Amino acid sequence: MAENSAVVAIYNTHTEAEASVKELQRSGFDMKKLSIVGKDYHTEEHVVGYYNAGDRMKVWGKLGAFWGGFWGLLFGSAFFMIPGIGPIVVFGPLVGWIVGALEGAVVVGGISALGAGLYSIGIPKDSIMQYEAALKSDKFLVIAHGTPGEVARAKGILDTSGAGQVAAHHGVSAA
Repeated sequence: MAENSAVVAIYNTHTEAEASVKELQRSGFDMKKLSIVGKDYHTEEHVVGYYNAGDRMKVWGKLGAFWGGFWGLLFGSAFFMIPGIGPIVVFGPLVGWIVGALEGAVVVGGISALGAGLYSIGIPKDSIMQYEAALKSDKFLVIAHGTPGEVARAKGILDTSGAGQVAAHHGVSAA
């Protein structure tokens, strides 16, 4: 089992989350180790759409410009319908962790597919419940993972980025 470290920041608005991602990028943080999660608001628009074709992605809807801005910056993207939370958009390696959890039938113990993806990288269940509640409340998550040193550096940046809460998690992967 590999040791994983991650830091999760909760933002009240998409502009705050976007600013933190840009600050991490400016600092040289590896964008392949960064994920962002938020509710999808396509249902509020007349035109609804999301697609990923190779390295190109397009999102329509209330936050289309926000989500679309991440397609070239972060690695991987997906749309999930999570029972109890609703439609969410995920960018970054968390997409693979969620899909891996679903394919491996890791979704147990009352946590969602999103929770299973977070749990698979060592985030404890009580924190997962808190992050899912934040998403239900229309907040955004920015997740940086890597070595303990990389996570400590990312946490330092996220601590000063206007997040409502920032928490580091160090543990052993459940995978």
